[in-house]
Amino acid sequence: MQPPGDLPAPQGLSSAEAAQRLATDGPNLLPGSAPKSSAAILREVITEPMFLMLLAAGGIYLALGDRAEALFLLGFVFVVIGITLAQERKTQRALESLRDLSAPRALVLRGGQALRVAGRDVVRGDVLVLREGDRVAADARLLDGQLEVDESLLTGESVPVVKTPDAASAGASERSAGPLKRSSAPLGGSAVREATSVGATNEAPGRPKRSSAPLGGSAVREATSVGAMLYASTVVTRGAGLAEVHATASATAVGRIGADLAATVEPPSALQKASRTLVRRLGLGALVLACGQVLLSWWWSGLPLLDSLLAGIALAMAILPEEIPVILTVFLALGAWRISQQKVLTRRTSAVEALGAITVLAVDKTGTLTLNRMAVAELATASAHFTPDRATELPESFHWLTEFAMLATPGDPFDPMEKAIQQFGHRWLAGTEHVHDGRVPEFEYALSGEILAMTRVFASADPSQFLLATKGAPEAVADLCHLGAAQREAIQRQVGAMAGRGLRVLGVARGRWMGAATAPDTTPPWPQSQHDFDFEFLGLVGLADPPRPEVPDALAECRRAGVRVIMMTGDHPATARAIARQVGLSERPEVLTGAELAALSDEALRARLKQVDLCARLLPAHKLRLVQVLRAGGEVVAMTGDGVNDAPALKAADVGIAMGERGTDVAREAAALVLLDDSFARIVDAIRQGRRIDDNIRKATRFVFAVHVPIIALALVPTLMQWPALLLPVHIVLLQLLIDPACAVVLEAEPEAPGLMSRPPRPASSSPFAAATLGHALLQGLGVAAVLLAGFAWLAGQGWSAAQGRAAVFSALVPSVLLLIVANRDLTRSAFRGLAAPNPWLWRMAAAMALLLAAVLGLPWLRQLMGLGLPGAAGLAVVASQLALCGLWLELVRRIGPRLQPRRTGT
Repeated sequence: MQPPGDLPAPQGLSSAEAAQRLATDGPNLLPGSAPKSSAAILREVITEPMFLMLLAAGGIYLALGDRAEALFLLGFVFVVIGITLAQERKTQRALESLRDLSAPRALVLRGGQALRVAGRDVVRGDVLVLREGDRVAADARLLDGQLEVDESLLTGESVPVVKTPDAASAGASERSAGPLKRSSAPLGGSAVREATSVGATNEAPGRPKRSSAPLGGSAVREATSVGAMLYASTVVTRGAGLAEVHATASATAVGRIGADLAATVEPPSALQKASRTLVRRLGLGALVLACGQVLLSWWWSGLPLLDSLLAGIALAMAILPEEIPVILTVFLALGAWRISQQKVLTRRTSAVEALGAITVLAVDKTGTLTLNRMAVAELATASAHFTPDRATELPESFHWLTEFAMLATPGDPFDPMEKAIQQFGHRWLAGTEHVHDGRVPEFEYALSGEILAMTRVFASADPSQFLLATKGAPEAVADLCHLGAAQREAIQRQVGAMAGRGLRVLGVARGRWMGAATAPDTTPPWPQSQHDFDFEFLGLVGLADPPRPEVPDALAECRRAGVRVIMMTGDHPATARAIARQVGLSERPEVLTGAELAALSDEALRARLKQVDLCARLLPAHKLRLVQVLRAGGEVVAMTGDGVNDAPALKAADVGIAMGERGTDVAREAAALVLLDDSFARIVDAIRQGRRIDDNIRKATRFVFAVHVPIIALALVPTLMQWPALLLPVHIVLLQLLIDPACAVVLEAEPEAPGLMSRPPRPASSSPFAAATLGHALLQGLGVAAVLLAGFAWLAGQGWSAAQGRAAVFSALVPSVLLLIVANRDLTRSAFRGLAAPNPWLWRMAAAMALLLAAVLGLPWLRQLMGLGLPGAAGLAVVASQLALCGLWLELVRRIGPRLQPRRTGT
């Protein structure tokens, strides 16, 4: 791409200059939300109910004169703060690594070489290389090329604005789209190219009209005095060009408008909202029960008020499941990080929830099921065929067809199909008069929903004549040529045969137009429609795109997992059918076309989709409607896309998946997931990871509720039975030091369950907090609580002291936590068999529990501080008997558990 006139080609900054300017100006980041500071995390910890209860308990111990207990308990405040900070930092590092991956990137010239850099590293003076679908990284002035830019972020105006480097545009108001009012029809984005089997141009549309709509906001109006200016965060919807950066970061127009436009905070997911509601309700219940506990202890049992308050605080701490928000925050953040290790970037962590429930995967053909490496495989005219791999030269009869296919294609195209056409022409027509490199069209007609073809208009030697080159869907080009029924039928037979061989087929036509007489250097009044021209049909171009080798196995795995795959493509139905057979997507021959779809009501379309796996000749609006209809029918839909016009459908899907290599910036920002290598198998990997994460959230939730039941019972029942207190706040704090990492580390790291991808997707309405899950946890916890309380009652009946009985109960409770972890790892097999599943954190947790218990019982000062006595050999024998009974109970619950759980395995 050369700049206008005799100016030398831009070389851009050197690497040293760019580094110096980056150090001087700082990174190109818009004002946004900064990561949480340690002080902010500390403020959050201090205001948590558990922290406040620890402080209250410590204060009561001081009031009672138990300074050692008070200092010991308050010392745990700093331990809790440390654990919380560590968890927050771990989650934050995972999210920051995802943000680094998802940060916008820019193609810049550095030392004359095109280099892809992070958007934050763009500096003043950089030369940006811009193509359709790119998001402009900084405020810049267009040096070369012509662009259509969506500035609706700044102006609210949906009409694309044309940008030109023409110096005459200085001081003029911004220009809108040309006389064809292209804003009312889809622009030539890559999504439209895919949907219509036609390559849209990267050139801007000739001589546009001026737009009278001013840009919104004083900062923007001030910055728009030059028509060649481009603004950060706006989107190139069409064209290609070079632009020199003039401002970055907060100095840009959008940066001056304010941080609200530059930063968005992801709202909490539905699961996170549900968990917060649950915790609030349980917190209210804990407060009510704790107050009741205080009254019972003080009025009925006759304990002093301060001792009664300690008992109430212990009960509230036992009830409050503060681990639930931690589970969801840590599991979803680390889950997104784990998915990124599979080369799938998670842009919104809420998508991790939906992965395990996906029932329909709507995929594009080109680049997803195929390699997107187009090559011209066949040419056809009315009387002949040409196959490149069987010839050494191109017959004369195909020269016109190849020449006009090239003229109808930009010289430096973005689309792989258009690149293939140019490469084919330069190979077979090299050195002939049929190659017209550098020839610039006077005007062009973009494809639209009404005409699936595009026409480029060129000047000729005769000033009153213009040359027309058209390519597009064969039926659309045949219609422009006004062919008779017999000719159309013959063309359709050719198209069907070529598409049946898996080729993508384009029609090509040429024409001439006698422009109206105009003064020199003026533009003729272009006709409003391509139908106003007369064309001659030249023939067909067939392009091959081989399937990806990993697709057949991935599709088979989707079928085993109960995920239905639907192809949504703009190609000919026969091409879609041929590719579907090659990759094993479907054997059903029926294909739903865009025209048929438009004629169906939503109900009829929903019924039709139950019988159809292939949808062809689709426009982006058709894809959006298909996604909406599928979701309205109760399906959880994931959809792939790559173009500007795919963005609405990607946002409408439960999980939008954008292509990272060939996709546009707009598609990537609209999507929830981005495939970093565009491999279809990565989607299946992401679904697998999503199911594993969903399983582990359920395991952790079940464990948390199960482990809190015996703690609640040991805090509440002694009051009702007028026994000595079995659990004090210090005991509960020690247990929290085990329960928190058991959730956030051990169960988060659980490997996938056997048969994970051989079961149907979980119901979309299924929740980890469902009654069946909580009922299973309640049964587990009640059995453990009953065994521990029975053991204490038996020991008390044998004349053991309260300290010895408390020691025996605590010694059994700590290993019971480990038993509950093991029991909830996999409900499909016994706990002992489940130990064979690898999880290094499980054994580390077991070692930590053993050390904690040994320290509590073995260190006299710590044993005395916690009000424990030595259980002795007899006490340890009772503990062993209790653990055996607990293990038997948990195995019994596991066997009856399927009657309580939804019909799913591996959870």
